Amino acid sequence: MADYKNIKGFNIQYLDSDPPNPIEGQMWFNSSTQTLKGAEVGGAPIGTWSSGGNLNTGRFQLGGFGVQTSAVMAGGDTGTLVTNAESYDGSSWTNIASINTPRQMGAGAGITNTSGIGFGGLKTPLNTGASETESWNGSAWTELNDLNTGRFTPAGDGITTAAICAGGSEGPGDTPRAYTEIWNGTSWTEVNDLNTARRGLGCTGTSTDALAYAGQSPVSNVAFAETWNGTSWTEVADMNTARYLIGGAGSSSTYGIAFAGETPPATAATESFDGTSWTEVADMATATQRVGSTGTQGAALAVGGQFPSYSTATEEWNAPDIVVKTFTTS
Repeated sequence: MADYKNIKGFNIQYLDSDPPNPIEGQMWFNSSTQTLKGAEVGGAPIGTWSSGGNLNTGRFQLGGFGVQTSAVMAGGDTGTLVTNAESYDGSSWTNIASINTPRQMGAGAGITNTSGIGFGGLKTPLNTGASETESWNGSAWTELNDLNTGRFTPAGDGITTAAICAGGSEGPGDTPRAYTEIWNGTSWTEVNDLNTARRGLGCTGTSTDALAYAGQSPVSNVAFAETWNGTSWTEVADMNTARYLIGGAGSSSTYGIAFAGETPPATAATESFDGTSWTEVADMATATQRVGSTGTQGAALAVGGQFPSYSTATEEWNAPDIVVKTFTTS
């Protein structure tokens, strides 16, 4: 009778504890627990939401950047536009130096809580789209070169030397725009427009590889998605749920997650994108919209939001690439 070694060419490992970084297809016998275990692909389909530390100041329409254990959220609306900024270490938020221009509905780019940029938004008076760009160095905010077109509710993401800003509106009464600009660490450059003009959309990626999704165009919520290759936008598969004022996280045009938003009403729906199609995955604990968001498809943050207003909540999304399973006889 064939055994595992004859089939696979090697014996199952006999270990006194689970390996720290198992790989897909690996199997082992844990002698401490007397269990047979194996590693299989995880990812978004097994992801779950859990509660994180609360913001110090409840608000919605924040702009942010970073990863789940090292993030910054700035600006927002508490009934008035604010300059408040807070830093997250994976468990709690700490007040840091304020941004220079009070605003809401802006975007951000960066991968740590000590280096990032914030741009765009809605500023006082409330009919003015902000063009301001500010950088954060871990201790202070510095004004940099402006966007070519000031706007609020744009999509934005990337790193401090390669960011993207797409869509949005120049003022509350204006129609959505398809404008796209890319940031090279010094200045913004206008490039090819989105195929569909919209505001309140989400974005993941960088100035050379990005995904834009959902939004409002011009007054109807859409499920459209487009990918950016550094030169032009290409329409791809629609999301399952049309919405705007959405949150999202990811690292490229083929690896993203989208959540929350207004359908209406506010939704807890979460979807992941694999480069080809959108898949509905686990919902957030609380339906919300106008959240601050950042992170990766496997480890994201949804911060603040409107439920019903001025939320301090943080939800953390976790979807490990590998999941360990225990084999049983059942």
